[in-house]
Amino acid sequence: MEFTVPTIETERLILRPLTIDDAEAAFEWTGDERVAKYMIYSTHESIETTKEWLNSIKVSYEKYEFGFVRKSDNKLIGAGSIRFHSDSEQWEIGYNIRFDCWNMGYTTEASLAMMNFVRENHNAHRFSAICAVENIGSARVMEKCGLHFTGNGEYQSYDGKKTFKSKIYELEDKVND
Repeated sequence: MEFTVPTIETERLILRPLTIDDAEAAFEWTGDERVAKYMIYSTHESIETTKEWLNSIKVSYEKYEFGFVRKSDNKLIGAGSIRFHSDSEQWEIGYNIRFDCWNMGYTTEASLAMMNFVRENHNAHRFSAICAVENIGSARVMEKCGLHFTGNGEYQSYDGKKTFKSKIYELEDKVND
């Protein structure tokens, strides 16, 4: 049986699987230097790079990738993932969104929906996320999702050209036995 990513609905968004048909809309943020500035991918120079990324997405029962579609106009405005790390037994969230959609609460709304999905479907109680120290907006999203700053670290871009000092955020839900 083939694994499929579910569709999740929030007040203003539909979180759904990404497809190659999303390339043009996704390139609007993957090709934007402002959005890619702190991401582990380099700014996409062409829509072909975005298509390669979309074709490379692998999902499983422990790794979900979602496109964020705004209900008001049915426009794909961002994407995110939530994946299980067995070494730390945490679900890590990540996201990016079009620049013109920053500071509107969409990323927090989508991140909370992904977290709630794995809470309900995987009995998840531990979450983590990282962001570049300078990426104040992303840090705010993590805080609004209930994660707390737990330390510093660093991460590197896929191509190895950029290294970022990072903030690490974590959340462990209280579990009633």
